[in-house]
Amino acid sequence: MTQAKLTPGVVPGRLMQADYAVNFADVAPPLDRHAAQVAADRCYFCHDAPCITACPTGIDIPLFIRQISTGTPDAAALTIFHQNILGGMCARVCPTENLCEGACVRMEAEGQPVEIGALQRYATDGMIDAPHPFLRGAPTGKRVAVVGAGPAGLAAAHRLAAKGHEVVIFEAREKAGGLNEYGIASYKTVDGFAQAEVDWLLSIGGIQLRTGQCLGQQITLDQLRADFDAVFLAMGLGGVNALRADGEDRDNIRDAVDFIRDLRQAEDLAALPIGRDVVVIGGGMTAVDAAVQARLLGAETVTIVYRRGQDRMAASRHEQEHATSSGVRIICNAAPVAVHGNDAVAEVEFCYTQDGPGGLVQTENRFRLKADQLFRAIGQRLEGAPQALALEDGKIAVTGAGRSSVPGVWAGGDCATGGDDLTVTAVAEGRDAAEDIDEVLRGDG
Repeated sequence: MTQAKLTPGVVPGRLMQADYAVNFADVAPPLDRHAAQVAADRCYFCHDAPCITACPTGIDIPLFIRQISTGTPDAAALTIFHQNILGGMCARVCPTENLCEGACVRMEAEGQPVEIGALQRYATDGMIDAPHPFLRGAPTGKRVAVVGAGPAGLAAAHRLAAKGHEVVIFEAREKAGGLNEYGIASYKTVDGFAQAEVDWLLSIGGIQLRTGQCLGQQITLDQLRADFDAVFLAMGLGGVNALRADGEDRDNIRDAVDFIRDLRQAEDLAALPIGRDVVVIGGGMTAVDAAVQARLLGAETVTIVYRRGQDRMAASRHEQEHATSSGVRIICNAAPVAVHGNDAVAEVEFCYTQDGPGGLVQTENRFRLKADQLFRAIGQRLEGAPQALALEDGKIAVTGAGRSSVPGVWAGGDCATGGDDLTVTAVAEGRDAAEDIDEVLRGDG
């Protein structure tokens, strides 16, 4: 989607050049060796650890923390990577407070969990610059096509390559990584980590990456099924939902995912135009990432507006608190009804909402927010799915470990049904689909 026409209220360079480096520095600096040892010593090393159950990839968390505590972080990294090959990124972006750390026994004892995410980063970062630790299996002579180089596609490709299959990844964009590269706040993954992790993952060998290849344009499902022994679809969600509010075609209204993409790819943050008064509509991680980064770029007022109660926001409580501590205001139980202005947005009109027996109800109570820039972060949808595939709730319907309605075609990640829209969930789905594909290709499934 192209950048909307800008008006005088939306300008680049709102801050001094030095401020950008400070504002977009690593939001959670890594632990050093001493801090990692101290953090690891807090683990009870539970035999029946609830943190393992809470991890979508099933990492043996007590084991890797014990390995850190005994001075073998490389062994800890291997424990993580066996289950989650993108463990480095997941350590940075997982909502650990809702997953492993939320289930930590220390939470009940002290109200403060073991720093599992930080310890996972400590272990995995130490291996990202080392030679790839996994060897490929004996060649099977089988070829698998993977559509989409996001977390699900990369995890599947790596596991399939490790099994000895030849893999070709078809990616629509110019870089691999998916949301890890284009859709996550830059202060969570600094110093080009997303691409460094992709390069490291691909170094196992047996994986060919072809960029600029979009399903339904440069490639088709029929073509892939004819040329490969199996196909794994992991192309994510390309479409963005509309506000369905009068006037949303005005200038300076953008999709939040496009804003985050441009910020992540910008060589000079000072060149990015940002408004003085920014409104973000939505309640998920994308809304928070867009809002916080708008504030860090120099917006004076930034407001997130969500149509339901704060407890219903998809963004974790930690992310919500990070937003408010960054100067972002959160308004809940309000839905947009109109965008006002001449050519560009000047105000956004909302109505208060209530949860009724039949769902969300809009009331007659209304208010307006001043805005010279508006970001939509109200969810994405699947576009361009092949007609042969059965869909469910707008996504590719799958059973078991990602089997679609078409023989020889699997799907996983955001484009498929099941699971949460999280990096770690996508990794698990890609890994499990790869195991199932391998069984079928070997005649065992």
